[in-house]
Amino acid sequence: MRLRQPTDFLILEALESRGRNVATNLAAHTGKSRKNINTRLPVLEDYGLVSKVGPAERSGLYEITHKGKAALVYREKYGEVEDFEELIEGPDARATVEAREAEAGFVRGDEDDEE
Repeated sequence: MRLRQPTDFLILEALESRGRNVATNLAAHTGKSRKNINTRLPVLEDYGLVSKVGPAERSGLYEITHKGKAALVYREKYGEVEDFEELIEGPDARATVEAREAEAGFVRGDEDDEE
């Protein structure tokens, strides 16, 4: 997993704090160009950090995943650990993210929730 700093983490932060969003809005929230955001979103999706929300396949609407939230929790360790992906997928990552959400008093974008 090769993330671009700070862009990828800014995208994840914007999706975590503002919820589902499109590239145009993410560009405004991050201060990065729309072209840059449009380039990075599919990469972040391939890594499992964000997911495209539809009904339409080409909707352009993205949300952060649990793995993306774990990446934010462990962002300070990016570049310090040999395998960042292993760290954010590890057994403690999900529990840490859930504890953080519970402490904040909300859960947003959890793909495991049933309606």
